[in-house]
Order: sequence, then C-alpha cells, then structure tokens
Amino acid sequence: MSQVSSAQPVSTADIERCSCTHCGLGVPRGLIEPSRKEQFCCSACMTAYEAIQASGLAAYYDMRQRLEAETQPAKATGSRYQELDSEAFERVHVRKDEETGRSSCELYLEGVHCAACVWLVERTPQIVSGLRESRLDLGRSLVSLSWNPETTKLSEIARTIDSFGYRAHPPSRSSQRSARREADRKSLIRIGIAGALAGNAMLLAIALYAGMFEGMDAGIRLAFRLISAAIAVTSTVWPGRVFFVGAIAAIRTRTWHLDMPIALALGVGLVAGVINALRDSGEVYFDSITMLVFLLLVGRWFQQRGHRAASDSLELLFSLTPASVHVVGEDGDTTTQPVEAVSPGMTVEILAGESAPVDGVVVAGASSVDESVMTGESRPVRLAQGDRIAAGTVNISSPIRVLAEAVGDQTRLGAVMRDIERHARQQTPVIGQADRLAGVFVIAVLALALGTFAFWVRSGFEDAVGHATALLVVCCPCALALATPLVTAVAVGRAARDGVLIKGAGAFEKICTPGVVLMDKTGTLTKGTFRCVRWLGDESLKPVAAALERGSTHPIALAIAASASDECTAEKVDHRTGLGVVGEVSGERVAVGSLALMESLGVAVDPDLAAAAMTEAKAGNTPIFVAKGDAVRSVAVLGDELRSEAREVVQSLHVGGWRVGIVSGDRQEVVDTVAAELGIDSQLAQGSMSPEEKVARVESAADEAPVVMIGDGVNDAAALAKTSFGVALQGGAEASLAAAHAYIIGDDLRRLPEILVGAKRTVRAVKVCLGVSLGYNAIAATLAAGGLLTPLLAAILMPISSLTVLALALHSKTFSRVQ
Repeated sequence: MSQVSSAQPVSTADIERCSCTHCGLGVPRGLIEPSRKEQFCCSACMTAYEAIQASGLAAYYDMRQRLEAETQPAKATGSRYQELDSEAFERVHVRKDEETGRSSCELYLEGVHCAACVWLVERTPQIVSGLRESRLDLGRSLVSLSWNPETTKLSEIARTIDSFGYRAHPPSRSSQRSARREADRKSLIRIGIAGALAGNAMLLAIALYAGMFEGMDAGIRLAFRLISAAIAVTSTVWPGRVFFVGAIAAIRTRTWHLDMPIALALGVGLVAGVINALRDSGEVYFDSITMLVFLLLVGRWFQQRGHRAASDSLELLFSLTPASVHVVGEDGDTTTQPVEAVSPGMTVEILAGESAPVDGVVVAGASSVDESVMTGESRPVRLAQGDRIAAGTVNISSPIRVLAEAVGDQTRLGAVMRDIERHARQQTPVIGQADRLAGVFVIAVLALALGTFAFWVRSGFEDAVGHATALLVVCCPCALALATPLVTAVAVGRAARDGVLIKGAGAFEKICTPGVVLMDKTGTLTKGTFRCVRWLGDESLKPVAAALERGSTHPIALAIAASASDECTAEKVDHRTGLGVVGEVSGERVAVGSLALMESLGVAVDPDLAAAAMTEAKAGNTPIFVAKGDAVRSVAVLGDELRSEAREVVQSLHVGGWRVGIVSGDRQEVVDTVAAELGIDSQLAQGSMSPEEKVARVESAADEAPVVMIGDGVNDAAALAKTSFGVALQGGAEASLAAAHAYIIGDDLRRLPEILVGAKRTVRAVKVCLGVSLGYNAIAATLAAGGLLTPLLAAILMPISSLTVLALALHSKTFSRVQ
C-alpha cells in the first residue's frame, strides 16, 4: 500500500485509497484531513512520524521501503515513564559501572519488527544527550541501554523511544511469553497459507496433467497455467519468503546455510515456470514448488520447536523465591512488600513454611530448614543466630529474621539460574549435518547446472535451459531439510508415548558413544522422602509416638506420624525446637526426639539401643529416640529409601558400556552406603557437593567422554544444563525440569537406559535419511545432466524424495520399548 506523504493535499478521489504516512495502513475516513499532506491512521503514528522527522531520522522510511519490511502501526503511549527512575526499579533492573559511572539496563520494546526498527532504535544516542549506547536484540525485542545518570534519566530515554512508536516495558516473563506466542502464531499462519495454496495448485496441476492425455481447450489451459503461476508466486513471496530471507542473510554473513540451495531451487523453478506459463509452452513446476514450500515450513516448525529454550533464568528464579516478603522496620514491626523492594542491609522475617527470598545471616530466632533446593541434603538442618541462609531455602519450624546480603539475581540461587541460561544457549542445535552439507551442496549443484547448460547448448539454447532447470529443480534439498526435523519429531512422539518427554533432541548425537552417567542420590536413586525404614525396640509405642507427632509439619514428625495407623490421643504437647516433642498419652509422659532431648529429660537410654542407633547413623539414617516414663524403649530409624528399580538400572547401564557415578549434596558416608548397595564404584561416588562443584565434576568428566546426568533438584539444574544430555525426573524441582534435555513421566528410573538406546537409534535414522536424500539427488542430477530427465519428470520426481524420507522417518525404530 502506498504512502501519502508529501506532494499534495488529499483529493476527494484519493480518500478511498488513503494510507497512513507512517505505517502505510489504511486511514479511517473520519481521520482524513483533506487539507493536510500527511495522513495518519492514529495519533500514535502521527506522534511517531513527527518525532522521527524532528530528530532528523527520516531515512528510516527509505530504509524500510528498500527492505520491503512488514508495516505495523505505532505503539506509542505518551507515558512519562517516571516509574523507571524510582529507587526500587533501579535496585532490581539497573546495573552501575563504578569505573565509568555509567548505568545500564534492558527494556522490552513492543512493536519492533524489522531491520529498519533496529536502525532507528540504535540511533537514539544521537537524540538523547547522555545516552551512550543503544543495542536492540530484534529476536527477543530487548534493547540494551547504557547512559550517564548525571546527564540524563532512564525515563527520558524511554520517552524518546516511545515517541518513535515503540512502547517500553521492564523485561518480564509475560512479555517474553507474548513474544513467543506471536512468533508461533505467525509461523502457523504461514504454514496454513502455504498448505491452502499448495492444495489449490495441486488441483490445477491434476487438471493440466489430465488435459495432456484427454485434451484441453487452449484458452482454458492457458488460464489454468496463469492461475497456477499466481498461486506459486504468492506461495513463494509470502510464506516462502523466509527461505530467501535466510539465504540473503547467509550470504551477507558469509556462512553456509541450507536456505541457500532451497532458495536457489525455488527461485529458478518459479522463474522458469512463470516464463513458460506466459509463453504457453514448456513445463511449469508450480505444484511442486507450492508443496515444497508447505513441507519445508512444516519441517522448520518442528525444528524451531526443538530449538526453543525451555525457560529463562528470571522465570525459574521467580518460581523458587517468594513474590512478597516481610520487611522488618526500625521499630521492629513487619510490613509486606514486593521482593523487588528488598535491598542488601534490610532485615526480613521468614515465617514457618516460607522460602527465603534473600541470601543473608540469621539475626534473630532459630529454626530447622530444608536446604535441599541448593544442597540436595535430604535431612533438615538446624539454623540459629549467626548462621547463613540461602535464597530458596524453606523454613520448616519457627520464624526467623535474616539480614539480607544479596537479593534477586545476585543471590547464590540467582547465579545458578544464570548458569542454566548461559549453558542452555550454548547447547548444540538439532543434529546439524544438513547445514554442514549446505556449502558443498550449493557449489556442486551450481557447477553441475552450469556444466549441463554448457554441454547441451550446442544442441540448442532452449534444450540447454530445460535440462539445467530440470537439474536445479530436482536437486532442491527438500528431503535434506526435512530429514532431521521429521525423524526427531517422530522419535520425540514415540518417546512421549513411552513416558519420556524430549526437549533437547539436538544433543542426541553427543551420546551415541558410551561415557559416564552421573546420578543424583536424593529423589533420584532414592525416593526423596523420609520414611520409617525400621523400628527398634518396643513396637507398641508406634501409635503413641505417631499421636505425639501429629499436627507438626516437620519432615521427621510427618514420617513418624505416617508409620502407624492406630490413633491415640496426646495431651499437653510441647514442641521443643531442635530437640523433639514431649507430651502425655494415657496420663504417662512420652518423649520423641534426639539423644540430647532424652538427656535433658533425665531418661535412661538402653546401651544396646544406643549402639544400634549409632550404627544406623553411620549408615546414613536418622535415629529418633522414643521414651515412655523414665526410660528409652524404642528407636525409630528414618531414612530415604532406595528405589526398587535402582539396582536394575545401574546394571543395565553397565551392560551398555556406561560408567555410573553419584554426585550428591548429601553426606559422603550416606553416598558410600548407597554406592555399595547398588554396585557403583566408590571412586565415582561423591557426596557433600554444592551446585558449583557438580558443574565442575561434569566439566571434568566431559573432557574425557560424553556425560549424561539425571537429577531432580535445583542443585542439579546447572549441572544438567552443562552435560552432554541431562535428564530430570517428573516431580522434581521446576529448575531441573527446565534445564534438562528430557524428563521422565511417571517417576520411573528404568526409562533412562531406554533414552540412551533411543538417542542412538534416532541419530542412526537421521543419517540413513540424509544418505537416502543425497543418493536420490545424485541419481536425479546424473539423469538430468545426461538429458534423460525431462522437466515434467523432474517435477513429478521432486516430491518423491520428501515422501521417501517421511516413510523412513515413520518406520524408523527409535524409541520402541527396549526389551
């Protein structure tokens, strides 16, 4: 649509076709001003146009026209953006460089959509004094800004960008989800349009092919050919333009990409077909071209879905820390505030059952906490005044007050999430043989086409063009482009039916050779919950102890309460923090807790029970003493029970040639006990490991062989992202599920060996499909170069390679259950 921009006021005849000077869209009749040269569809477009002209950046419109970029109305709001200058916003989103004195942050821009938008946004420093740098990541719609806070304010920068038609937001999960949804919507629209056009082109082709044998009126044949040409042109320049854009980008960046031979084949086929349609002689390729555009877009959709990162660090961080906190004021009272309002040096209160929002030091109170989110330690840890606590730690029993030392993404948990994001971006893309072949493919096909033309030109120019065109058309690498996404899509679907969700099929090629499998202990090799695994002494005290522990949320209390079904009634219950619980049952004093509680009550401990309890503690279990009256009569042994299938899985991995190790945050003696029970080499079983140490262990092992890791906690997440292939168990922490390449549905560890076998089969199937595709192209190119393949036969054979690859993908044995 042409823009009404300069020369003359709008005449009455032009009103019906008047378009916006800024965005090119139609202007509603009620907004047209006949006496004005420039016309606008909305006030935002008028503001943007005036701001761009006043800033001396009118070249934006020339650039947009040269790029033939898609037009969109302006998103300007006229907001003052004063909230961007607030102290709370600066604490959360603004970074300051002490050496240069500059401030920097990122903003999400609504409405950026083309290279001209990038040019315009990155010229903002020419307009705003004090703004040193403006860099736009078009794919994520994020602009990185760097400015001198003494010269200008962030609100002024945002107002300038807003005046250009781009609304600014702080980066958030919602904006990123919106951008992803919009990208998905556009991709699906392209696929739908390409499919509709391909269907119509095929119907016309069937009629034309039938007319070749039964006869057809010349006028009708010409009309059908021209309509087919219009459909093919529409398919190629609208949904199919992505391949030409990719090819041009590859040429500009001097890199080889599969879009280059695809664009070459589609372009040559389209031009040759249009010329032949206009001449009403020769063959046309419109049915093949439109169908290939459709199939290639479907393949690209599968590939993009596989490439997408499962999550970003901010989203993971928000899921693990509270959105609001209890801030302690100078008068000692607490107020509930958003977590963004907390800064180092402030004191926060963490109630029982809440997660710590900050890294800090306990300044008041004492409690038991669950640190498994960071350490993987299966047992609660006692914290008191002076002890440190990490963000994400769950307070179990009593309120505590913590002096904040680090908040947000500066916490230890935030560092883990950033590590996940960084490693996720470094992961290998979906099996990349096709793109690696693109350069050789393009050169070989062009050389063959030129050679074919040179050889046949002696027999006539038209014959030479026909044979060269047939070669280029038949050598379109459609099957080559479809091989990887089709095979992986089929494999992923079959894996899902077998109870495994695959997100990172691109890493399959890394684990075709056996290496090391590292396994977390808590929640992976074990069930991850406290259970009463044994009861030593008088078993009649089980319901008595259970009655005393009911009503508490402490993991130890829950395990003992679940150990007996017969209910008694407990009275005068007194929970003693860090020790246990005391009360009365049937009028007699009962105590359940640690040895320290028994000693404080002055009850006698049977030496045999004490020795047995010590033995259990050395084995990694937790002994809980039960006293009735003035003597200890029983010991409840609590532990994290091994999964029933763990030994079978370890043996299966050993048979497959994999070495198996343990990386756990739990104590070394506990890890040694588990390794001995499962037949794992003690040299490969390591305990007391922090998340950072797990990453280091993975990196060290990766220097020698492929590394597969399976875990379920946040403390495993960074290591999972760093491995050759990471697997998470369903029911684990969200961060581990997001960081892993795959996760197992149904909490069944036996799926792990099946994943490794399925990955190897999938890579083998991809290589078979690539080989078939290249073999087909080699045979077809030879026939075309030898003059044995007519353009009509080439157009018929062109889709056959794609259908062959599809058949091979559907019949490939990838994730069938391993017997």
